[in-house]
Amino acid sequence: MPSAPSSSSSASTLPTGREVLVVDDEMRIRNMLSQALKEMGFRATLAPSAEAAARELAQRTFDILILDLNLLGMDGMEFLASVRKQHRDIQVIVLTGFGDLEAAKRAIHLDVVEFLTKPCALGSLEVALDRASKRRKGQIINDSPAPSTFSGEPEGPHSAPVTTETDSAKLSLEELEQRHILSVLERQKGNRAATATELGISLRKLYYRLGEYQKKGLIP
Repeated sequence: MPSAPSSSSSASTLPTGREVLVVDDEMRIRNMLSQALKEMGFRATLAPSAEAAARELAQRTFDILILDLNLLGMDGMEFLASVRKQHRDIQVIVLTGFGDLEAAKRAIHLDVVEFLTKPCALGSLEVALDRASKRRKGQIINDSPAPSTFSGEPEGPHSAPVTTETDSAKLSLEELEQRHILSVLERQKGNRAATATELGISLRKLYYRLGEYQKKGLIP
């Protein structure tokens, strides 16, 4: 797939709390999140780096920032600190492939809504987005982030309620990727080269993924 456009939809007006800036250097993650956010009723603008995200923020207002910490160039935590100085109203959800106690503590100090580690259930992301949207609209004031999916969760007096997810909400990013890859493969009528191009991944990586799906009995 050609590099994803920065905005996934037109400039039509959405209710407050629904404009999301996704910052992740992996194209497949950006595309999966864009798809998931659309299904949840949000509009995603995609940025592959902190520098690209800063340019987007300079041009328009966003309600929510979904941020990976492990970025090329400026790292996510440094970017988050700069965002907090210039865009105090934006609600931030950290979604990262790695996490440690110090990173979680720093993120909480910078007033994030949630600290999630990959892979996370889409239900957990949806809960975080709902809280972020309500905070942005002033429906929740001074609530505390709850890094409930982080094994090194910082201790403190403000812990969010545990959310029980339905089975359908437990779909992970990896499972969403699987669904996305197979849907593109079907759309391309089984043409693997065309599928890899549309997905923006190497043909070798596609064959590896399809091999995994064959072992699971998902494809013949």
